[in-house]
Amino acid sequence: MYDSLVLKLITQTLETLLWVCGPMLMVAIVVGVLISLIQTITSIQDATFAFAPRLVAVFLVFLFMFPWLLRTMINFTIALFGNFTPFIK
Repeated sequence: MYDSLVLKLITQTLETLLWVCGPMLMVAIVVGVLISLIQTITSIQDATFAFAPRLVAVFLVFLFMFPWLLRTMINFTIALFGNFTPFIK
């Protein structure tokens, strides 16, 4: 297997990974910052108050975006296995 083929495969894999994980990570960051701001303003330092809203927000984004995430991963897998001959050489 050639170096350029490996680099292309790694690039496509990381790009797909970022597209799949990116929305949930962004929501977790935004909700985490908002909760930290609320905790700073109100002086409430409870770990559950910091964790539970972030968990719920990420889960809701996952449920909302699941069809798109699944389609993206299926397309990547089909593209990977559809042209498998260069990886065998």
